[in-house]
Amino acid sequence: MGKIVRQKSETYDVVSAAKKRVINVFQHKKPVFMAFSGGKDSICMAGVVLELIRAGKINPKQLIVVFIDEEAIFPDVERIVHEWRKTFLLEGAQFWWMCLEVKHFNCFNLLSEDETFICWDRTKRDVWVRPMPEVAYTSHPKLKPVKDSYQDFLERVTKGYANIVGVRVTESVQRLLSFLDEKGNGEGPLIKPIYDWTDNDIWLFIKQRELDFPIEYLYLWQIGNSRPQLRISQFFSVDTAKNLINLQEFYPDLMERVTQREPNAYLATLYWNTEMFRRAGGGKKKEEDTFDYRGKVLEMLADIPAHFYTENSRAVARNYRKLVFHLGQWAHWRDWKKIYGALVGGDPKGRTLRSLYTALPDRGRSEKRS
Repeated sequence: MGKIVRQKSETYDVVSAAKKRVINVFQHKKPVFMAFSGGKDSICMAGVVLELIRAGKINPKQLIVVFIDEEAIFPDVERIVHEWRKTFLLEGAQFWWMCLEVKHFNCFNLLSEDETFICWDRTKRDVWVRPMPEVAYTSHPKLKPVKDSYQDFLERVTKGYANIVGVRVTESVQRLLSFLDEKGNGEGPLIKPIYDWTDNDIWLFIKQRELDFPIEYLYLWQIGNSRPQLRISQFFSVDTAKNLINLQEFYPDLMERVTQREPNAYLATLYWNTEMFRRAGGGKKKEEDTFDYRGKVLEMLADIPAHFYTENSRAVARNYRKLVFHLGQWAHWRDWKKIYGALVGGDPKGRTLRSLYTALPDRGRSEKRS
């Protein structure tokens, strides 16, 4: 965690660079897995691969596209996945649409010290958020139902093969850390062809190629989310759960279906504008401005077992303890505020952690100049 990502200038654009990386992967003539989510990043990754297939640069027979359906997804995401499934199948690639009983982080269960949600739980079939698609695979020989997260499952399935993922350094801490530590552990290499794309690159690629994308992104934009906040992952992640309230005007029955499946989701209705979802009510602004975030963070991290009661929250806290060590004298008041919000509201995907780590090089340089 002490390493810093350093950027290097290249003479070609990000699209050309991504295509070059993909071509290199397929030259090994072995099966290549590609993760697909239906979100904007994976749509761009799929677009790059599709262009190479149609240009005759890579062999579609090598390609296995994998979509892990997390049940609690938006309607238009499902539509987009159906379209890409049809496209890749027509090109000669495989497309695995998988509805599996895997564990998922559930921010609504923090109070009950149970932070997991089982996708497609067979014991709750009558309250599934949406019907299971008929084209889906529901089992796999390498799956440990209920026990596996989808990451655990995919690592086991793709072991020994190249695995293309449409992830970016600016989107997730897991992605950043994978660049900081590439030691390898016997698994197939994780290939990140669009790792250096910015939000502008993503949306420009979608516009220039006239690619279809889930309308939920437009809904999120309409309710005031910034481009970095345009995330449509599974409903029970802390990054997206707070959007459930605002999106009710577009999907009037959404909260009813979600609360039937996950009763604690009503917390979003009651507390979406509080620290639980990393927000602050307007009436607390003056109080927050004088709050000792640094002191509170150091107090919490000094005794993690006493302040964090679940395995996931303790893991998050340990990562932030490492971050605090590296921030040192470079930490600003707003940094401590972000850290406090992440510790209280949760940061299972580490996006806040990533944003602070990626700022370290520039923060150090600016401090030296001053």
